Amino acid sequence: MTRGQKIPDEKHPITVTPTEGTVRVTIGDTVVAESTRSLTLQEADYPPVQYVPLADVDASLLSETATSTHCPYKGDASYYTVTTADGAVEDAGWTYHQAYDAVAEITDHVAWYPDKASVEIG
Repeated sequence: MTRGQKIPDEKHPITVTPTEGTVRVTIGDTVVAESTRSLTLQEADYPPVQYVPLADVDASLLSETATSTHCPYKGDASYYTVTTADGAVEDAGWTYHQAYDAVAEITDHVAWYPDKASVEIG
């Protein structure tokens, strides 16, 4: 199967900007990530998404899963399960190891599902 690539445009805009403040990601009572280097990705009319540098995520809590998805604007995403003392949350976050050029800044940054993790900007 051939996976197509689309370029953001005025009909489907995507912007990536530095997030002002500190982004803190928690699952239950566990801090999974904390960063002052996060990026805000705004895609079309979807809610903005915080992308935290993988270097600012507690790698000891992550395990990459077999799940993968494809976004024609961003590329192929890989997923992480987060395991804390309270248990495992499967596919809680995702990353693009080789994001497309239009959003290259998000390469090796992790985004989080809002129903699986709490993402706060302070």
